[in-house]
Amino acid sequence: MQAMASALPSQEARQRTRKTRFVCISDTHNCTVKLPKGDVLIHCGDLTNQGSFTELEKQVKWLEAADFECKIVVAGNHDLTLDSGFYGHNKMPQILEECQALLTKSKTITYLVHESRTIKLTSQSGPQTTFSVFGSPYSAIWGRAWAFQYTRLDEGNMAARNLWGQIPLDTDILITHGPPRTHCDSSRTGESAGCEILRQELWRVRPRLALCGHIHEGRGTERVRWNLDKNPWQPAELGRTKWQDPDPESNKNALVDLTAKGGNPLDNDGSNGLSEREIPREQAAREPVEKDKDGDVVMLSLGGNLGSGSNSALAGRLGRRETCVVNCAIQQSSYPHAGHGPRKLNKAIVVDLDLPFWGEDLKLP
Repeated sequence: MQAMASALPSQEARQRTRKTRFVCISDTHNCTVKLPKGDVLIHCGDLTNQGSFTELEKQVKWLEAADFECKIVVAGNHDLTLDSGFYGHNKMPQILEECQALLTKSKTITYLVHESRTIKLTSQSGPQTTFSVFGSPYSAIWGRAWAFQYTRLDEGNMAARNLWGQIPLDTDILITHGPPRTHCDSSRTGESAGCEILRQELWRVRPRLALCGHIHEGRGTERVRWNLDKNPWQPAELGRTKWQDPDPESNKNALVDLTAKGGNPLDNDGSNGLSEREIPREQAAREPVEKDKDGDVVMLSLGGNLGSGSNSALAGRLGRRETCVVNCAIQQSSYPHAGHGPRKLNKAIVVDLDLPFWGEDLKLP
């Protein structure tokens, strides 16, 4: 078995990748905006204001008509009728089964409700890549409760731990409606409105992309570099690099290029515990520590201690050293909530990412 394991890294290193373009949107709230071209369209929830059949039908028709090989959607806290448990408290008369069927029976949309899929792009005109995605509509309660929400104040944060502990370790693309705490989650009052437990679980899983919305003012991206030192068993961040659209008023794509060809590739090989080369802890400790743009914060503890669970989080997965967090809210302000200004829209965020090509690998000698 040892000989087989040692041979795997060279095979993994020779695996071909191809650029895959993700067009990322969230919080459209009944808007049907112009979308740039891409391979995969992802909507991170809040398609509507109240989740009525009319609202959902309009959004689903718009998404189904969009020209993408793959379209993935999760719900958000405003999509009330998609959460059967919550909708029982609502006075707006809607037939839940009909509302939910718009997404569950769509032939062109992959609708995820706290679950995983393995996506294989098969079009001859596309990149023919594959990736694992986990999508969830949940977000922490911020103010009064809406659909698909959990409390942040229960003892031990068990509601959040039970939810986010279910994210599989092999996840390449994580889609959540709500953001992780301190990453693209700054609210209109300047507070961090994201979930701390989700941030800790990001360290455990370390997906290539973590896509979200919900906090409109938090729109943007951050590249987060993880501390993978095995001693102590405590998740932490080495640093982060923020990105903002350099020309938000133009018609140019809001492009985040994470490919090798772009010159600054994402340091994440998607290793799943079987074929990853183990980097000695001594080598990891010698790596330069990253700072933010102000020269502050060399390491940020996530405040949790995963204990023995860190074994599976690290073993064979040391190639997952970086995650790009993207808040792709389309609404700029807290619209549709009253008193928070008129409707203003952001562009979709476009992410280019190298992913494994599922065709024949390069021949080995």
